[in-house]
Amino acid sequence: MSRRRDDAETAFEGVLRQIDDTVPFEPGYYNESYLDRRITARMRRRDTESHAEYERILREDADERQALMDALTINVTEFFRNPEMWDVLRDVLRERTANQRRVRVWSAPSADGREPYSVAMLACDDPDIDESRVEVLGSDISEEALENAREGVYHTTRTTDIAEELEPLSDPDAYVERDEDTFRVRPAVQRLVDFETHDLIRDGARDPFDVVLCRNLLIYIDVDHKAALFDTLEASLADDGVLVLGMTESVPPDRSDRYEPIDKRRRVFGRR
Repeated sequence: MSRRRDDAETAFEGVLRQIDDTVPFEPGYYNESYLDRRITARMRRRDTESHAEYERILREDADERQALMDALTINVTEFFRNPEMWDVLRDVLRERTANQRRVRVWSAPSADGREPYSVAMLACDDPDIDESRVEVLGSDISEEALENAREGVYHTTRTTDIAEELEPLSDPDAYVERDEDTFRVRPAVQRLVDFETHDLIRDGARDPFDVVLCRNLLIYIDVDHKAALFDTLEASLADDGVLVLGMTESVPPDRSDRYEPIDKRRRVFGRR
C-alpha cells in the first residue's frame, strides 16, 4: 500500500515538473491541494485517472497545456464581489480624488476584468468621486483572460447573473449595454482601465499605486512563498497606499505594524 502511494506521489510530481518545464506557470509557489484540484479536473476532461498518462498528454499536446494554464490561473470572479468592501473603497476613492491629481489603482490578478471594471464603474457612478483622476490597471498571467477582459463582454448564465452583480450601481445601464443575457462594458468605462500581462511571482513589483487590490490569491499560495509575494505587493504600494485583500486573508503578523486597518472586517488596510 505504501509503495503504491509513493508511486502515485511520484507520478503527480512528474506532472508538476512537466508544468514547470512547458507551461508559463510556477507550480512551486502554490499549495498542493489547489494544484491537485485543478489538475484532477483537467484529467477528468481528458478521461484519464493516471498522472503518468496526463504527463504524456501535457508533453505532446499544446492545446492541453493552454487549457491547464487557464484552469490554474482563472479564478472565480464577479462584479462588486463582497459588496460591503466596495462601500469602504468608495470612501477611499472619494478622499483620494479630492486630494490628489491622480489616483492609480491596480487589480492583480484581474481574471476576466470584472474587478477593475467595477472600480471604474464605481468611480463613474459616485458624484463625489472625480473619475477623471482615476486610472485603473488590471493584470493577469493568462493571455486568454486578458483578451476577454479587453473585450468587456459578459453573459448571464445558469450560475452567473450579471444584472444582479451590478446592483450596487445607481444606474447600471449607464455603464453597460444590454442585449438580453449579454452585457458589454461601455467605452466611457473602458477608457479608465488598461490591461497588461504581469506575473506577481515572476515579474515582481510595479511602480507604486495608491490602491492595490489582491483578493483571493494569497489563499492559494504555499506558505513558504507568501512572504515573497507580499514583498511584491508592498513594493508596489505608495507610502500612504491602501491594500485590499480577500475576505479570508490578512496582513502577515510580522508586518502588521506597517499597516493600520481602514476596515479590518472588509480587509482594507492603510500603509503606515
